[in-house]
Amino acid sequence: MAGGATVDTITLLGIALGLAMDAFAVAIVTGIVLGDVSGRQTFRLAWHFGFFQFMMPVIGWRAGLSVERYISGYDHWLAFGLLAFIGGRMIYEAFWGDAERAASDPTRGISLVLLSLATSVDALAVGLSLGVLRIRIWYPAVVIGIVACVLTAAGMHLGRPLGARFGRRMEIAGGLVLIGIGVKILWQHLLH
Repeated sequence: MAGGATVDTITLLGIALGLAMDAFAVAIVTGIVLGDVSGRQTFRLAWHFGFFQFMMPVIGWRAGLSVERYISGYDHWLAFGLLAFIGGRMIYEAFWGDAERAASDPTRGISLVLLSLATSVDALAVGLSLGVLRIRIWYPAVVIGIVACVLTAAGMHLGRPLGARFGRRMEIAGGLVLIGIGVKILWQHLLH
């Protein structure tokens, strides 16, 4: 069952862009870390970020009000923890050396899953809100996923020139940005 109401296009695009900003920032940082970004790496990160951004609103919408009080109590801590872990790891690897960094690819394995999860937690809350408002979920979820996918791919390729120009300093700054995004998410939720 898909609910009855719909959301207008301008509002939906605003929501999708807002949700995709964390994914875009993480994609830039990933492009910096990787340096040379392959089509396969771009596809993996863009696909996963887009898919998670698509699925989280659907999961949130399905969950409805019955679990909102349980999720809203710790979703911000989860996002903060995941982003702080990945950001701290990036900073560590910037100082560790080329061998350690070459072995680490954020578009693979557990890093990919953690980043996908961390950047899509807010989409879960949006899905809960859309469910409460009885707004049909499939069209908004598809738009949110596509916008995240496109911005992720663009961000990865924007990261490479920044990394080439500023080197390890950009990787350290990227790790700090991820931690900063986590702090922002935590701060916003703690204020409400």
